[in-house]
Amino acid sequence: MKKKEKEPNKPEQDFIFGKKNYTYMFIGLTVIALGFILMSGGGSEDPNQFNEAIYNFRRIRLAPSLVLLGFAIEVYAILLNPHKK
Repeated sequence: MKKKEKEPNKPEQDFIFGKKNYTYMFIGLTVIALGFILMSGGGSEDPNQFNEAIYNFRRIRLAPSLVLLGFAIEVYAILLNPHKK
């Protein structure tokens, strides 16, 4: 049996994103998930009773800001050039 030789004209396959890109993407997804977790809750078990906890700082300001920050990190991770040193 003959060994197959590597074709010299075949280009090497390279990933579009590097390790740094995937690291930033994971960080962005974590920040987005944290924002959605902080946004949850605050409801009342009794539908006839209103709960003011829906309008606290965490659900109105902090959580949406974290989600937007996470999306900004994702855009940065996509636009980051992995081949630049």
